[in-house]
Amino acid sequence: MVESLQDFSLDLFSVKDKVAIVTGGNTGLGQGYSVALAKAGADLFVVSYDQDWEETRELIEAEGRKVVFFQADLTDRDQLKDVVANCIEAYGRIDILVNNAGTIRRAPLLEYKPEDWDAVMDINLNAVYLLSQEVAKEMVKQKSGKIVNICSMLTFQGGKFVPPYTASKHAVAGVTKSFANELAEHNIQINAIAPGYVATANTAPIRADEKRNAEILSRIPAARWAQPADLMGTVVFLSSRASDYVNGHILAIDGGWLAR
Repeated sequence: MVESLQDFSLDLFSVKDKVAIVTGGNTGLGQGYSVALAKAGADLFVVSYDQDWEETRELIEAEGRKVVFFQADLTDRDQLKDVVANCIEAYGRIDILVNNAGTIRRAPLLEYKPEDWDAVMDINLNAVYLLSQEVAKEMVKQKSGKIVNICSMLTFQGGKFVPPYTASKHAVAGVTKSFANELAEHNIQINAIAPGYVATANTAPIRADEKRNAEILSRIPAARWAQPADLMGTVVFLSSRASDYVNGHILAIDGGWLAR
């Protein structure tokens, strides 16, 4: 806690020697979050569904930080507990959790399959809630911690062809606020990042559609898609002591999309 103006320092933005779990932290935005935290001084525990790890390993180790990779299916509740247990075994503590892993399945509403609804909700909502709960148990022991959830523009809007994605991202905002209310007394802050349109492999088909791409760009005051690097400063801020009085907030990084 910063008690006076004289106490303020840019060191508050450091996460030096902190331990961060990042789910889906080996590609796309998750890779950006992992590398950002490494640049700010954290050691990483990167959770992913596959073993495509080498590029992320090189980027993190180039910053002189440690990284442990852990393969897990986040729809399996036992494996969620394994994530926490293995991170504690590797590092002895958990200071930061970034719930980045997510999925999306597109189909017209009247054709949407129940199994697709369940698959999206399992990753985007249930895993966020359950892993946060397990990690919070460790953070309460430490009397400190930061949890960063990942919302979306569809936390605020309805979208089309993605009913469970929209529902899950609305719900993640609610989970963020609920956890923030209960864990604040333990010096734990829970916030969320709501990215706008970001140029990643997942959005490549949309960017390749000239009509849809033009429609999106016309709505963004910044007139460009975000890059993963545009999110790096935000995750460091919400993981650091600089955000100790920020709790239960959904921070949109959207180039002005919501302001339009």
